[in-house]
Amino acid sequence: MLNTNASVLIVDDHQSMRRTVADIMRMLGYFNIKYAEDGLMALEQLKEHSSTKLVLLDWNMPRMSGLDCLREIRNSPELEKIPVIMVTAEAEQDLVVEAVAAGATNYIVKPFTPATLERKLKEVFPG
Repeated sequence: MLNTNASVLIVDDHQSMRRTVADIMRMLGYFNIKYAEDGLMALEQLKEHSSTKLVLLDWNMPRMSGLDCLREIRNSPELEKIPVIMVTAEAEQDLVVEAVAAGATNYIVKPFTPATLERKLKEVFPG
């Protein structure tokens, strides 16, 4: 399992969703949480804070989508190994396949329960 002291970046253009995801992460014992409102801000934060161990990434955002951000992360030698869980309302099978092909570590469809997020974290960080 991910060390509860690990730095987690939550990326979503809706403040209420960032807060909801952060509340669930805190419920699960994670308190080292950073935020970004879109893909460009996420990339800036990841480059500034090389200690980030997990990105929870929304799909639909202004300026840079989650999918484009994911592709940038996977094409960046210093960021490519960071696990990225897409957290999105996009549930269509072809979009899930596209995200996985782009390098998503896992995928959560909104709305979701704390148990779902916990299960996805265990899949990404077994043991």
